[in-house]
Amino acid sequence: MPYGAEHAELYEKVFLSRGKDFEAEAGSVAGLVRSRFPAAGSLLDVACGTGAHLEAFQRLFEEVAGVEPADGMRERAAARLPGVAVHGDDMRDFDLGRTFDAVVCLGNSVACMPDRADLDAAIARMADHLVTGGVLVVEPWWFPGDFIDGYVDGHVLRDGDRVVSRITRSVRDGDRTRMEVRFTVADATGIRDFTEELTVTLFEREDYVAAFERAGCAVELVAPLRLDAGRPNGPGLFTGVRK
Repeated sequence: MPYGAEHAELYEKVFLSRGKDFEAEAGSVAGLVRSRFPAAGSLLDVACGTGAHLEAFQRLFEEVAGVEPADGMRERAAARLPGVAVHGDDMRDFDLGRTFDAVVCLGNSVACMPDRADLDAAIARMADHLVTGGVLVVEPWWFPGDFIDGYVDGHVLRDGDRVVSRITRSVRDGDRTRMEVRFTVADATGIRDFTEELTVTLFEREDYVAAFERAGCAVELVAPLRLDAGRPNGPGLFTGVRK
């Protein structure tokens, strides 16, 4: 995902104003981890974004770290979490030289992988950073049969002396989703717009399961996280245990 500096600055504000509860989501994920590995004390958050989940995980685990390739997102995460390592690597080839009790990848980020080979590479890299018996939690994008072609959404928030609108439109292009994200920002200096296009792959459920199994993890799909007003953020959470 591109996520320029201005998008990174607005990203968390928009989702918080829509009712997204990063703290509760982190608690749910921690519960999944500890139901499978009660003694889990360390966690790596891959594609950690601005660090909102990671900040909550820091209160739930003895040791945490993050991986975030987008500069604007990573800089915000590092600023809010002094002393926590946030690495700027690609999820397909990162190597931190150590393992964790849990690795998580939330926010549908893994579906930014362009094809099955890259999905396999990303899941394998995450699994390679787990101890034996460690837990991998991955939040997928919608499966092809569940995706609504042409879906539009929008939200407006007041942030101090400025008003921000975020409008999205998602269309299917073969086995991918192309999502246009348009921001309009109004403040005392004027009104400006910017647009980013995100490409997310519509992997089948079986593609994720196969990637986990090839990475040496037993896997199941459990209940989804909730975004706002009880609306699910996706089809569920793939939760695996490294054999």
